[in-house]
Amino acid sequence: MSRFNTTYEIHLHGAVPLREDVTFEHLQDALRGLWVYAGARSLQECADSFYEEEPGIRHDTNDHVLQICWTIKGEDDFRQVLDDVCMGLNDLTRAGAALEVTFYDAEFDDEDEAQGRDSRDDFMMLFVGPTPAAIMQVQRDLLVQDLVSLMERHFDASELSDVVLEVDKLFSKRFDSLVNSLEISKPPKGNGGSGHGGRRPRHLH
Repeated sequence: MSRFNTTYEIHLHGAVPLREDVTFEHLQDALRGLWVYAGARSLQECADSFYEEEPGIRHDTNDHVLQICWTIKGEDDFRQVLDDVCMGLNDLTRAGAALEVTFYDAEFDDEDEAQGRDSRDDFMMLFVGPTPAAIMQVQRDLLVQDLVSLMERHFDASELSDVVLEVDKLFSKRFDSLVNSLEISKPPKGNGGSGHGGRRPRHLH
């Protein structure tokens, strides 16, 4: 890692289920933004984390999973890299998955805390998947898990079925809106298909 005196230590964590035909070369292309940002010449060169105790970026060829527990030093511009990474991984996945990204303020110290200053720590969730439906399924499952965990402090799990049902209704509406927007964007049939570019219609299958 060639970056020093940076604002953040950025930790990327998640497990992404991959298609069985995905190779390390596919991953190297999809994750190009990561290793270029790290100043490396390949994914293999930057696969190890900044911290030795973290497994880094690993391709589990037995279970066909991309395992990520990886830290890099960086700035806010790393967020742009994450957008490219998600786009690259979408085409390699066989199911939806969530990626956790934590920005730790590397410049925040005990003196700052003692003086009551706030750190610039930040946390975000990213989602990847072969289709919008697969991504929404992961988002839905995480939301249900969080809601049930919160509400079980006050209610039995058996009492929360109506809450889960309402969450499902919200995601159904969102998916229907997405489908409708994609249908509108399709060119009329019979025009030779010349305007049928892009990946969006394929996601509906």
